Amino acid sequence: MTAYPLLGSPLKLGPKTARNRIWMTAHATLLVKDHLFTKEHIAYYVARARGGAAVITMEAMASHPTTQPYKGKAFAFDPRMVPEYAKLADAVHEHGTLLLSQPWHRGRQTNSVTNGLPVWAPSAIPCGVYREMPHVMTGKDIGEIIEGYRLSARHSREGGLDGVEVHGMSHGYLLNQFLSPATNARTDAYGGSLEDRMRIVMEILQACREELGPDMIMGMRLNSDDGYEGGLRAEDWADLAAEFEATGLIDYISLSHGTYINRMLIYPTSPEQHGYQLDATATVKARLGIPVVGVGRIVEPGEAEGYLADGKCDFIGMARALVSDARWGAKALGGEARKIRPCVGANWCMSTIFAQSAIGCIHNPSAGRELELDEDALIPAATPRRVAVVGGGPGGLRAAWTLARRGHAVTLFEARNRLGGQVRWWAKAESRTELVGIVDWLEARLAEENVEIRLNTEASEGDLADFDAVVVATGSTGLRHGWTMLRPEKWCGPPLPGADLGHVMAYTELLETDPEIGKRAVLFDTMGGRQGAVTAEYLAQRGAEVLFVTQLGQPSPDLGASRDWGKVHGALRRAGVTFHVDRELTEITQTSVTMRDLYTGETETLTDIDQVVMVQGSSANDALFHALGDRIETHLIGDAMSARRVNDAIKEGELAARAI
Repeated sequence: MTAYPLLGSPLKLGPKTARNRIWMTAHATLLVKDHLFTKEHIAYYVARARGGAAVITMEAMASHPTTQPYKGKAFAFDPRMVPEYAKLADAVHEHGTLLLSQPWHRGRQTNSVTNGLPVWAPSAIPCGVYREMPHVMTGKDIGEIIEGYRLSARHSREGGLDGVEVHGMSHGYLLNQFLSPATNARTDAYGGSLEDRMRIVMEILQACREELGPDMIMGMRLNSDDGYEGGLRAEDWADLAAEFEATGLIDYISLSHGTYINRMLIYPTSPEQHGYQLDATATVKARLGIPVVGVGRIVEPGEAEGYLADGKCDFIGMARALVSDARWGAKALGGEARKIRPCVGANWCMSTIFAQSAIGCIHNPSAGRELELDEDALIPAATPRRVAVVGGGPGGLRAAWTLARRGHAVTLFEARNRLGGQVRWWAKAESRTELVGIVDWLEARLAEENVEIRLNTEASEGDLADFDAVVVATGSTGLRHGWTMLRPEKWCGPPLPGADLGHVMAYTELLETDPEIGKRAVLFDTMGGRQGAVTAEYLAQRGAEVLFVTQLGQPSPDLGASRDWGKVHGALRRAGVTFHVDRELTEITQTSVTMRDLYTGETETLTDIDQVVMVQGSSANDALFHALGDRIETHLIGDAMSARRVNDAIKEGELAARAI
């Protein structure tokens, strides 16, 4: 028996049957090379199939050469895909999982940089993200797109897949652009009335079903709400979905939200209400008889079971939750739901793709690296050793967990009275509370192993003398000297005038100690990452009027990678934070801060200042590592090596633990 009987129950899906209701929805991986799959790609999908997903929709694949946003994109129209599909299908079918392809076209939501081809769209209306003027598709172009989808379906059948999910109607992509009067201004047979706007989709569905025949699954990915004025809303999509079902060509519909006008409706960062899309999904589902896949930050099995019980959807679609834990399904249905590694909504998976790197997760180092870092295939230590881990942040916790699982005798030293390190500090900001799941999960896993934990203990050389190996995970300390990277000659010298005053502090000191906060605070951020945004939020949360100063052209520009800079900027503005960009500090007094415009040289003084908080990066706490020298095998990880990100600390903790 399972605690989640609906989640674990089979359901007929056209001519086939899914063994449970867990569906891995499509998402980019950048594991593609030369527009084909790789052994790493196969391992990624196999891990999720073995981990309990009943259906996997592979990542969106180009149906035509004009949709190539980056090099790492598979070409579904390419006949070379047939043997690739066969390899994937054979590997995934071993675990009883159904495997679907997802041909799609981005339409205006791309540019011509990668492939040198013009952007195609139904009308010459540019995308707000890419801002490139599209070529208005001709009748011949439309015919090419339909043929591309037909070829994609043919190759899926020849490659032994279970079916095809026709994509492009959701997230503002090409077929969404044809369907919506906001983006379709055509006056020919493919624009105007609803019937004409639907024409290209109907022709694609007919072409795909002709290729697939009656023995394969065919579904569609639709929106249930475009999420902007002028776009299609839930009732509009319900009408469209009913029309598509009435053709008798499709076996299910997978629903989502949003376009590139508001991408936080597609893959929102924390905070976002779990299941936020499902009311609109239920509106569409009420008009349908075929199964519906629902999505929208569904991360916990109890939530999933509730949505199924309420009839809001028939399948639970997840992407980021299964990036975070490939064994989500097996754990949920096997009585180990408490062991599921939670998706914390950090969107590090999106940031890795933005950086043109293979998919990753902020706290699952195995994601995208299953062949080398499968955490369920650890090699036991040939000779168990006594190993000390110094530092109980995320890197130290991960190292201690893996070391113990490999059979080593582990002692964890933590100078503070609680494990978790800086992650617990960041979680003090209301928008980042879910982050605590990273260290809570690791702490819970550590409690299952035989690890000696010494809190309130700052390990010295003497404390470590009897160990065979040491992992140094002592973190970092925030800088507060006041200079930007534009002044490298001053970086290691005397601080900016006034930066050593008592009311000036580094962001790490602020978040750790929770000091009294005055009425008016200057935050000076030279890094441009999430640290500045979170610190500004925390100061405002504590009641301060926050003046956010940066030498960069916008606050926290690095949030472009996680796609939530607009969401964060809006939240900060609503909290009363004001932004001062292209500025460096020149002087701090007890009650004022003077800043200079980088490009005009003009200065401005901010008065009545009670606090100044510096976000300038951190200095590695590596003194213990250097003191140990070569007398003992020592591994330096995380911020103690170089102040970076949570995922770096966790990955390096894992690698160090495997090396000992």
